[in-house]
Amino acid sequence: MAAFGKASGYTNLNSGNFSPTIYSKQVQMEFRKSAVCEAITNSEYFGEIANAGDSVRIIKEPEISVSAYLRGTAISTQDLTDTDYTLTVDKSNYFAFKLDDIEEQQAHVNWMTMASNRAAYRLADQYDQEILGYLSGYKQAALHGNASVVNTTTSGTVANSSAGTDELLAANKLKKSDFGNITTTSAADHSIPLAARLSGATAASTSAATPLQILARMARLMDQNNVDKQGRWIVVDPVFQEILADEDSRLLNMDWGKSGELRNGLMLDNLHGFRVYVSNNLPSVGTGAATSGTANQNTNYGVIVAGHDSAVASAQQINKTETYRDPDSFADIVRGMHLYGRKILRPEALVVAKFNAA
Repeated sequence: MAAFGKASGYTNLNSGNFSPTIYSKQVQMEFRKSAVCEAITNSEYFGEIANAGDSVRIIKEPEISVSAYLRGTAISTQDLTDTDYTLTVDKSNYFAFKLDDIEEQQAHVNWMTMASNRAAYRLADQYDQEILGYLSGYKQAALHGNASVVNTTTSGTVANSSAGTDELLAANKLKKSDFGNITTTSAADHSIPLAARLSGATAASTSAATPLQILARMARLMDQNNVDKQGRWIVVDPVFQEILADEDSRLLNMDWGKSGELRNGLMLDNLHGFRVYVSNNLPSVGTGAATSGTANQNTNYGVIVAGHDSAVASAQQINKTETYRDPDSFADIVRGMHLYGRKILRPEALVVAKFNAA
């Protein structure tokens, strides 16, 4: 298209080639989601893997029995157990793109650098989505999508004999029936209707739970499971964050924004003993937590998860990133592979909640 219009009947330089198209050297970059998994998982095993199929055996601390003693009692010894769990590198993703020599030579921007940076982000984003789904009890229906299907596949052996096939404890999966103040009619296992407790409220709502109620319940479950207070975290989605921001709480008003701008999703340094992260990569079922008019149901909802830094082990690395000449054209091909594994080690230190905006 010519840069300028022309009068009717004007035919001089009719194709408009006197006005060249100018391409800006400034590129509109895509927004990038914050990744949180590296901040909330135990990555001490990072250096112990090298290839797909590698595994790391993690030894569990043995249980010791204590017995009463009276003078003259014959002391009996116990055999120590050497229970271990296996972290297997069984997840791998790759990228590959091609850049023609002519395109690279005449380009006004550095396509190689831009594409490589984007590829690294996409690998990291997929890693974040998959692991957040796994430790919440869900799995992806497809790559680059939030986990949306209940996970029924155990990775190795469950770390707790009471855990289900999703490797989580049933008592640590919060739902509507866990909040006795909610009296609205629906199935007990439906999602928790969520609403802020507004200023001046003198009693708990009978139709919804508040964000701070859920955080307090998560903290209580961890306390009852003897989970260390140091190292606790919670990951929430933007819907939960919005309702949390509306909560009438002096504690929240005091803490809000103390951590400054978001750093890899970190929103608050300490709320009810949790580091609070915000992520768009949490599981989302159906049309998600913000679906209007669907409180107290089990079809469209969001999921938040709280845990401890030692609850989940992860190990990852870029196994190969290489550039080579395309044998069939004058072009460079860049490709890379990302290997990783993850394992829930302490299900008692993970608590999930499914919810809807009321």
